[in-house]
Amino acid sequence: MRRRSLLFAAVPAGLVTLAGCGGSSGHSDAGVSPSPSAPSAPPPPKIVDGPLPPITAGKRFGEKPTVAKGTGDPSKNLAVRTVIPGRGRAVAENDFIQANYLGQIWDTGKVFDNSYDRHAPLVMQLAQGSLIDGWRYGLTGRRTGSRVQIAVPPTWGYGKSGDPQAGIKGTDTLVFVVDLIDSFNSKSSARGRAVPQNDHALPRVGTNTDGAVPTVVVPHTAAPDKLVSAYVLEGDGPALKADQTVLCQFQGLVWNGGKTFQRTYGSGRLSQFSLSQMQQTVKGLAQGLTGKKVGSRVLVVVPPQLGYGDNPPSGGPIGKGATLVFTVDILAAM
Repeated sequence: MRRRSLLFAAVPAGLVTLAGCGGSSGHSDAGVSPSPSAPSAPPPPKIVDGPLPPITAGKRFGEKPTVAKGTGDPSKNLAVRTVIPGRGRAVAENDFIQANYLGQIWDTGKVFDNSYDRHAPLVMQLAQGSLIDGWRYGLTGRRTGSRVQIAVPPTWGYGKSGDPQAGIKGTDTLVFVVDLIDSFNSKSSARGRAVPQNDHALPRVGTNTDGAVPTVVVPHTAAPDKLVSAYVLEGDGPALKADQTVLCQFQGLVWNGGKTFQRTYGSGRLSQFSLSQMQQTVKGLAQGLTGKKVGSRVLVVVPPQLGYGDNPPSGGPIGKGATLVFTVDILAAM
């Protein structure tokens, strides 16, 4: 089943156009995400410790859990319990989270979705309208590295309409086990090791890791006529695949004059876009990021034939035949 209602935050203007704020991540094997079914948010729930059905197998963080069927009536409040406490940073509302999860129905124990079998953790913003409110309230304040179990009544789940595609009725309480792997916000940055920048014909990029805007010094020389993709900070995560969606910090500059035309660093936002969609707009950026490791800062220099060519966005500093310079901090991918 295809992932629905995945919200894209701070999409780079002029780089990729998405219909509204929603869309598919491009994965045909993605499951049903914990995304909302109702446009208006219910009042905040009372959070209680239970009841919650026991986890009977897969009890370690990162292991696919097996959860018993619920017994008796579930709470009408939001039941939340930290099963395994983590030692990472506390997750705040509006952060992006990276998490593995399993979801099942209280009454039947039927598993309607899990990310463990896909070997692809969910990356989603913990924000109103991005996912069900049971997650938003249940995960805020929990630390990365934690396993959290949540029982979500319909009010803070999929509402009275349920989710027929997933077999969820409007009266079903849902049980989730969530392994919080990591979280990201506007102060996040790449965490990799600095790579020597010895080519004086290329822009020199700052190596700060505090989320502030990295400096970019563009040389007063002719721009390269071929695509350049080089590590500034090399992470140790998996390599990006061409069909993935990337969560990142980025900035874009014009080679001639070094003027910035778009950036997320220092803006209070992150950017999330699919590489396959980027292929249709700034092909060189998609090609330059494909194969690079998560956790890295990458310098990508895009020649005109792989950028906007003679059809740049109107009203901005990008002229016809412009060579573009990007720095991208790859925070996560899905």
